[in-house]
Amino acid sequence: MRWHELTVLATESSEEMVTHYLTELGAGGVSVEEAWSPDKPRDTKYGEVYDTPTNDIRPGYAVFKAYFSEDCEMEPIAAELKTLLERLPEYGYDAGEFTIHVGSVHEDDWANAWKQYFKPVAVTERLVIKPTWETYEAKNNELIIELDPGMAFGTGTHPTTSLCLKALESAIRGGETVIDVGTGSGVLAIGAIKLGASRVLALDLDPVAVKVAKENVELNGCENEIEVRLSDLLGVLRESEGERPTERGVEPPVDLVVANILAEILLLFIDDVMNVLKPGGLYIASGIFKNKEAAVEAGLLAAGFEIVDVLRQEDWTAFVAGKPKGESE
Repeated sequence: MRWHELTVLATESSEEMVTHYLTELGAGGVSVEEAWSPDKPRDTKYGEVYDTPTNDIRPGYAVFKAYFSEDCEMEPIAAELKTLLERLPEYGYDAGEFTIHVGSVHEDDWANAWKQYFKPVAVTERLVIKPTWETYEAKNNELIIELDPGMAFGTGTHPTTSLCLKALESAIRGGETVIDVGTGSGVLAIGAIKLGASRVLALDLDPVAVKVAKENVELNGCENEIEVRLSDLLGVLRESEGERPTERGVEPPVDLVVANILAEILLLFIDDVMNVLKPGGLYIASGIFKNKEAAVEAGLLAAGFEIVDVLRQEDWTAFVAGKPKGESE
């Protein structure tokens, strides 16, 4: 089977928005290659290995490749994407001097070639993400997350994801119930269980994400602790009022909510998070580019949260916010 390959050159800082738009436009997979040079600073304090070869991508830019089925009409998709990227400054982002190109590729060429660059990576002091096709022996107290993200999802090494995992490692003491909003590949839900949470309800509005997450949950032997569902947080709130109990015993209020989503989306459901948390519960919110940090912090405080911790990596921020213990459920 052949696929349309839509290639976008845009700024690295617009990565979250570009990949979001490509997915919304119907891409069956998205890959990202950032500019590389031998002296580019990288955060390696947890032993991360960057096995990407040098490239000639313009500094500060990235190449996004999105794949659409051969029956898609690509001209209107490319035109709509151009309009969306031109309007990014309205939301505090800038795609820079972007370009869009449409080509074609055979499925086998893109489905497997990227895998050579995904190696086992230590993302925290304890958690190691290991692609299923690689071998790796755990050292000391390392916890291994087996992952096959599929082309539509990240490898778990993007700063927004690793920030969540670092926050989870600090927050989980054992036995917590967790809701993972926008689970994607399921890496955060799996990481929570590996760290000692008792139950996780993993939610996503994308049927492909639900399928991939379920597969990864099974790869890690966590199917008895994690329920993956096609839903959003508001849907869970409604169900907690009597429509339907969850299959794995995760019902609001819960101990912890984690969400790695665009800042604009995070701002839309802060009040819902407050409603599903127990008093004293924690909310880990990531996916926040530096120019949105103040807005998300203000939203959390306005909703009644207390800022417990702020984690930063490269240009990204994650908040750990607490629901006051005196709040009524």
